[in-house]
Amino acid sequence: MTTDFKSLIQLNDYFKEEKTCFEFLAHQIWDEGKPVCPFCNSLKVYTTKSRSNKPSKAGIPEYRCANKECAKKFSATKGTIFESSKIPLRTWYAAIYLLTTNKKGISSVQLSEQLQVTQKTAWFLNHRIREMYRVTAPDMLEGIIEADETYVGGKNKNRHANKKKGGGTGGRPAPDDKTAVLGLVQRSGKVLTFVIPSTGSDILHPIMVDHVATGSTLITDSYASYSGLSDTYNHIKVKPDPESYKTDSHLHTNTIENFWSTFKRGYIGIYHYMSPKHLNRYTNEFGYRYNNREDSGVTKFHDIVKNSGKVRLKYEKLIGRTTSQTLDRLAEKYTKNPPAHPDSWMDDIDPDKAPIVE
Repeated sequence: MTTDFKSLIQLNDYFKEEKTCFEFLAHQIWDEGKPVCPFCNSLKVYTTKSRSNKPSKAGIPEYRCANKECAKKFSATKGTIFESSKIPLRTWYAAIYLLTTNKKGISSVQLSEQLQVTQKTAWFLNHRIREMYRVTAPDMLEGIIEADETYVGGKNKNRHANKKKGGGTGGRPAPDDKTAVLGLVQRSGKVLTFVIPSTGSDILHPIMVDHVATGSTLITDSYASYSGLSDTYNHIKVKPDPESYKTDSHLHTNTIENFWSTFKRGYIGIYHYMSPKHLNRYTNEFGYRYNNREDSGVTKFHDIVKNSGKVRLKYEKLIGRTTSQTLDRLAEKYTKNPPAHPDSWMDDIDPDKAPIVE
């Protein structure tokens, strides 16, 4: 069977063994499957036998760098999103296929039921896969660009009386309990999304300058914060007709509004809630599917696995705090080898995060 999967059933039938999964990963991240040392990028590598006694690891090759100054051991998962994961690659591949091919995503609860893992594991899987979507986003848009912002958060009228917020349920500026997201889409092209602290011109204008080519036609609504862009772009403001969605010309923001409509349907129908802390990953997810909408499911699957070597997302970085397991590991490490400075143990974790025991 080839790797041209037409369904999840075919994918699972192909990846029956972990050895097959590792071989597939090697051909995706290395040229012609020839191993490259992730530590020194040396092409001279020895193939060794697996050190694991687990039956599932039987036949899986491991490698050692032939460079004497390096001589480190590694496997195909080293330096990838799969590194140190206790989840079988077969399960990883199924999760990637499900999240990538479902138009509006798949919740961690639903994914946990289909993969027979815990909801917490499925949640972590989803976010690590979304991290791989990020590396495929375009850097610059050009031509005819539509811009529009939206707000993500629950409606005030649906809250309990003691949780209602004052000052209305929406509109501009965004309520304190909602998160603003800016979207830029190139006509017949790709989309970029940005989670932003506010919708002021001091926030919106630098994003336009960094990601929209000079001289492009920029179409926005009549929001005041978009004023002042005419010196850099052919800026056209349109005022949507509340009584009709039709337009007699190409001057509209329907494309970006359609993207936000799909995003909101995923929010309401699939996820129900998106934390502001992780909102950028959710928007990356919908952006990836939009940007690769003409590709088949198998093409997107290959693309994501190929990008697995470009990012890593550890659980502690995802939740923004240090777990008790890490603190125990650091304590054991520095009991044997005391640091030169009492605070230097913090170098092993994110210095911007306080060591809070989970």
